[in-house]
Amino acid sequence: MGEFVRLEVDGGVGTIRLDRPPMNALNKQVQEEIRAAAQEATQRDDVRAVVVYGGEKVFAAGADIKEMADLSYVDMAARAGALSSSFTAVAEIPKPTVAAITGYALGGGLELALCCDRRVAGDNAKVGQPEILLGVIPGAGGTQRLARLVGPSRAKDIVYTGRFVDAGEALAIGLLDEVVAPDDVYAAARRWAEQFAGGPGRALAAAKLAIDCGLDGDLNSGLQLESQLFAALFATEDQKTGMRSFVENGPGKATFSGK
Repeated sequence: MGEFVRLEVDGGVGTIRLDRPPMNALNKQVQEEIRAAAQEATQRDDVRAVVVYGGEKVFAAGADIKEMADLSYVDMAARAGALSSSFTAVAEIPKPTVAAITGYALGGGLELALCCDRRVAGDNAKVGQPEILLGVIPGAGGTQRLARLVGPSRAKDIVYTGRFVDAGEALAIGLLDEVVAPDDVYAAARRWAEQFAGGPGRALAAAKLAIDCGLDGDLNSGLQLESQLFAALFATEDQKTGMRSFVENGPGKATFSGK
């Protein structure tokens, strides 16, 4: 367990909890602790879905600018890959993931949320990529994951201006998936995650891999990947359980082991 980031597990749901008051600034230590928590969530069999949560007041207001301000090109060239890969560790968790966004998710905070499969936010949340106002660009996936999610034109507007996007607009453009009352954010995110706690883990991992990797190539390559993953699932216990249950009891009644 890290000093500022911990993985809390309950009922098949793991919560990656950021806790660096007051704004969960994402310094180098926090970034590495996020990587470690993501790797732990990946490896633990008792974690079937993951919530990424910054607490009741703020998700994460961005990188620790005081730590970055005096870095040279040489310094940042050596660190940039580690910054991006620490967040990619969250994106690569082979389980359903959801960001529970309270308050601000800005800069690196939004980039972290973009690594999740789903984003739930309070109706007072503000999201954005304000790096341009510091004379730089997003450096942990913001230009890439944001454009894939909302399209290049909207992504360019958000990145070029550095403006804050309110919850209503973010929901309308697909940047957020659900908006609730601020006090209900974690509960809503957890409700979504809990539906997978007893789900077919191998199939969910395959679905995530097919969608994420398929989008990075052409359609034919994606279809080939899908076929390979589909066939491979016939070597799992869950496939046998699911199809036997369908034949004997009808759809939606199977209990899966995740194997």
